[in-house]
Amino acid sequence: MTFHGVDTVSPVLDEYGAMVREVMGAYLPKEEPRQYLYDPVADYPTRGGKMMRPSLCIATARAFGAEPARAARAAAAIEMLHNSLLIHDDIEDESEERRGRPTLHAMHGIPIALNAGDTLAMLSIRPLLENVYDTIPWLALPIIHDMERMARESAEGQALELGWRKDPGARPTRDDYLLMVLKKTCWLAAIYPCRLGAMLGTRGKIASDAFIRFGFFFGAAFQIQDDVLNLRGGPAYGKEGCGDLWEAKWTLMLIDVAKALEDSEKPRFEAYLRKSRDDRTEDEIAWLFDKMEAIRAIENAQAFARGLAGAALREFSILLADVPDGRDKRFIRDLITWTFRRDH
Repeated sequence: MTFHGVDTVSPVLDEYGAMVREVMGAYLPKEEPRQYLYDPVADYPTRGGKMMRPSLCIATARAFGAEPARAARAAAAIEMLHNSLLIHDDIEDESEERRGRPTLHAMHGIPIALNAGDTLAMLSIRPLLENVYDTIPWLALPIIHDMERMARESAEGQALELGWRKDPGARPTRDDYLLMVLKKTCWLAAIYPCRLGAMLGTRGKIASDAFIRFGFFFGAAFQIQDDVLNLRGGPAYGKEGCGDLWEAKWTLMLIDVAKALEDSEKPRFEAYLRKSRDDRTEDEIAWLFDKMEAIRAIENAQAFARGLAGAALREFSILLADVPDGRDKRFIRDLITWTFRRDH
């Protein structure tokens, strides 16, 4: 992989992120009940974030010839849905921080947070429907079909991850982890944003499997790097350090640790898995982190992620071979290597 000296990613994320936030503002109600619904609904969307998913949608749409305004509305739908899922993820993961601030359920309680997440998910459909009906009515059904598949894949991936944490006897393999990531991360982070953008730009003339391989390779590389960053946490990452270990999430690193344990260490690991998050101790987290370092699990995961990124670059060169070179095409290409330069 080549790291380019000029930052072609951050300026586009800033520009397209601002564009999407402005569009989202029109779809976040400013009416009653504000305190118990619409203020919490607007909380996560106004906290910032990388804006990678909506920017990828806009860049793909523009690379294939779509108008910026049309692409921005589609991107706003993706960002709204993403934030709705973050609200639910934080509840399911018992997370304490999101983007450097307390999670929504920590601030308002689980019932209000759940209702806000549900409402934001439903509101995310509005810009998408208005977009296609105003411009290309016959694209509405294919786009909604794709959105339905993305939502289903995401739910299935989340179910796998939650199920492994619920079952202390679960021992997912690397292949299991990659299947979970394909479903939970890749469809929303890369596959659907690219497919939606390409559908808008080509007016639906894309192959039925377009961007699935690219989105998997890029999305999996992004998720593995995110798992690595989670181990240190802090203000830049926006969540507590080693949050995945406190939550007993099966990352590539934890999978490698489980395989490397001595027989004498296995009872301690089993006890860790059976505990609730609140009952896990600093000593247990430090022990597992030290085991990861001892077997070079973190370095191995990063090397694996870089291999996936290389495969994503190859898929990119095939998918966009006929697209003229330009700012948006370069952004998509360089976003792949940017994954390893980010700190959150």
